[in-house]
Amino acid sequence: MINIGIIGGSGYTAGELIRILMFHPNATLDFVYSTTNAGKSLHVAHHDLMGDIEMNFTDTVNPNVNVVFLCLGHGKSKSFLEQNQFASHTKIIDLGNDFRLTKDKEFDNKSFVYGLPELNKAVIKNAQFIANPGCFATAIQLALLPLAKNEMLTTDVHINATTGSTGAGVSPSETTHFSWRSNNMSHYKAFEHQHLGEINQSVNQLQTDYTSELIFVPNRGDFSRGIFATLYTTIEENLEDVVAKYEAFYKDQPFVTVTTTGINMKQVVQTNKCIISLMKKGNRLLITSVIDNLTKGASGQAIQNMNLMFGLDETTGLHLKPSGF
Repeated sequence: MINIGIIGGSGYTAGELIRILMFHPNATLDFVYSTTNAGKSLHVAHHDLMGDIEMNFTDTVNPNVNVVFLCLGHGKSKSFLEQNQFASHTKIIDLGNDFRLTKDKEFDNKSFVYGLPELNKAVIKNAQFIANPGCFATAIQLALLPLAKNEMLTTDVHINATTGSTGAGVSPSETTHFSWRSNNMSHYKAFEHQHLGEINQSVNQLQTDYTSELIFVPNRGDFSRGIFATLYTTIEENLEDVVAKYEAFYKDQPFVTVTTTGINMKQVVQTNKCIISLMKKGNRLLITSVIDNLTKGASGQAIQNMNLMFGLDETTGLHLKPSGF
């Protein structure tokens, strides 16, 4: 059994980790760390766990666990690791953005691997430290990587993506308050979202000569979880050839499905799936990519990485079905 610790246990990504790990056949939870809820039952913060797990939050860590998931706010993982030492064998999966970029991957004798399995699976299998990708970044990269692999990106890519309120984290704010969010929509961080760095990094990993711009407008949606992303760019190849290249790229990737039909977000919510739809009009290719921001965009992908690191089938514990209505 894989002995697991979770740091930052009160947030949405930690709650999603616990929900999935409870039914993972090769995993056991050792501790869930939260200074604000220490001594309290997990279901105080995660109401959906009531009756399912009898465990309390703690403010101490077991440094000898097999793997620890860091579910801290962005920028806080480094300081936590500076103040807390783990055993030499402990694997670390960081769900924040501290180590995602190449310039940040080396830290305190640790070298973090960017944990997008569809891009870096072979390296992830042998890694000890993983930087889990961002949610927008996951949806957008999976939409673009087959084009980059085949050096088909030649012009700007226009991206419009909408995320649910859980993407903003568990701490309430004006734009996550129900009376503001309900029947409302807005964009934020247009053209400068923090996930652009890791998206460009992955695209250039496969197509080193791509120098055009990824023009990204992120939106806040009137729903709790999920990401619906649409991208378009100029592609000369016909749709059949493009579809064939996407299917070839993802043929050994169990969580990615490629289609030419219309898709919707409910097809992936509460699962680790990404569905990509391809359509073409003239020389413009429209790519639609849908994921659950908390599962494939965070906790589910982190468990997928854990499975790979421990030599398990990457789908273990992740056979999750969406609710279509």
